[in-house]
Amino acid sequence: GVDLQVCTSKNPTCCTKKMEERYQTAAKQDIQQVLQTSSATLKFLISHNAAAFQETFEMLIRLAENYTNTLFCNAYRNMAAEATVHVQEFFTDVGLFLFGTDVSAEESVNRFFDTLFPVVYNHVINPGPTDISLEYAECLRAARRDIRPFGNIPKKAIGQMGRSLLPSRTFLQALNLGIEVINTTDHPHFSRDCSRALLRMQYCPHCQGLTLSKPCMGYCLNVIRGCLADVAEVDPHWQGYIQSLEELSGALSGAHGIEHVLLNFHSLVRDALVQARVNGPELSEQVNKICGPPVRKPKQSPGCSFDQNKDNQGLKMFSRDSEKTLSNRRKEFFSHLRLHRAFFGGLADRLCGNELAAADGLPCWDGEGVVRSYTHRVVGSGIKAQSANPEVKVKGKDPVISQIIDKLKHVIQV
Repeated sequence: GVDLQVCTSKNPTCCTKKMEERYQTAAKQDIQQVLQTSSATLKFLISHNAAAFQETFEMLIRLAENYTNTLFCNAYRNMAAEATVHVQEFFTDVGLFLFGTDVSAEESVNRFFDTLFPVVYNHVINPGPTDISLEYAECLRAARRDIRPFGNIPKKAIGQMGRSLLPSRTFLQALNLGIEVINTTDHPHFSRDCSRALLRMQYCPHCQGLTLSKPCMGYCLNVIRGCLADVAEVDPHWQGYIQSLEELSGALSGAHGIEHVLLNFHSLVRDALVQARVNGPELSEQVNKICGPPVRKPKQSPGCSFDQNKDNQGLKMFSRDSEKTLSNRRKEFFSHLRLHRAFFGGLADRLCGNELAAADGLPCWDGEGVVRSYTHRVVGSGIKAQSANPEVKVKGKDPVISQIIDKLKHVIQV
């Protein structure tokens, strides 16, 4: 073993250069494995909850859509078939917004009431023996915001939707970022210096026939803190992330909460329809001024095509528990997540303590041989502390970790 690069020793050695190279690969894979094992619980906690919250929100949207369709079927049967198309479009938009597409919540509410107005005019305000023409319906749609047939209810709906959907959307995005942070820190880039230090710590004793000796605790901490210096820098931002996620979670419940707003949307629609009916005569006059007298075509209004019973059984049970389920799920999630607040700050200690280092008081490997205890200084976590690290030289920052820190800062701000 005269040509060894790292596992050199005064005594004869059992390693060849080829073995040393294979050990080098193994050392990196081992650390990767240990890292992924240590973050598995946290990663599962976040991804499992992200999926569960998304599923709950999808269920709420379906339920709210069903409530609104049921309102038309029960109280306005003659226009239910036309209205359900617009109801479906609206709740599709709500879903797109909630799950991160660039749709404007305000625009969606406005579009819903714009498209509803011609239907309401045709069946409630000025019903005739025949339907209004498509051109006339288009004129009504365009004039809805000036005529304000539904009073201030669209404005109220915009306020409620904005207040409840945005926090929920941000919450889901933040959970997905949490998963990305862990995936990134599970696969750090190891510098050449760190790779060699890992090899020296884990496999160089094998070259001297010391296959059972484990590294000393202080030695292990220096090597792992050196190799994970960048990852430790995530810690303060991760703590801030958990705190702001918890603060945001408060905005998901109560009167402005997503359950309350979505499941009561149908009652806003009901109030809007009542208002249009009560003010029918005045609205007809205004419409005549803007669009002229109604232009009609043969009638073709099918009744209610929506099967209320099919969906509502399962959903009814869900709705009764949804408020409770959502707030309980959030409480439980945060009680577990809080335990991982200092996850990145204490990472090296956990890896050495659980897996890698020898127990206190036992003979251990210090990089040169087996000793009673490690005598070099043990450095702290993070990049600054590494200037005094006797085992690993740390140069510059890892751009991938810097990028994930920027994303955390951004989501905290949002």
